[in-house]
Amino acid sequence: MMKELIFPKIYKHEHEPIKNVNEVIEESSTYGQRVVDNVVSVVGSWKFIIIQSCILTAWVVLNVVAFISHWDPYPFILMNLALSLQAAYTAPIIMMSQNRQSYRDRIDAHLDYKINQKAEEENRIIIEHLEAQNLALTEILKNVINNSNNNKA
Repeated sequence: MMKELIFPKIYKHEHEPIKNVNEVIEESSTYGQRVVDNVVSVVGSWKFIIIQSCILTAWVVLNVVAFISHWDPYPFILMNLALSLQAAYTAPIIMMSQNRQSYRDRIDAHLDYKINQKAEEENRIIIEHLEAQNLALTEILKNVINNSNNNKA
């Protein structure tokens, strides 16, 4: 007589769906935060550096060789003022963007943690099912061997 086979209950996926970090950040960002991110993406590009270098070079050349008017003669006080103003505003904007990146990293790490928890739970359930199947197969094999021996005798 074969022992009753016991299997675990069927697993139901009741956890919340996995979220896309980009969507979470986009939903929670304000207009000002999006502006900051856009400014930093422009200021932190090679295109910006090349254009700014060309403008500064032209500024210096035009003021050094100007035949009619030197609007900013050497030592280029007006250019220094413009660059100082740019730096005064650019630095805090970059810091705001870095703070947003830090916030994004925290959300990303939290979502990774949630995914790992779900995976661990599902792995545990799969292992329980495999163990139950092993026990059932062992019991079935014993039953087949016993029936085979009984039929020979």
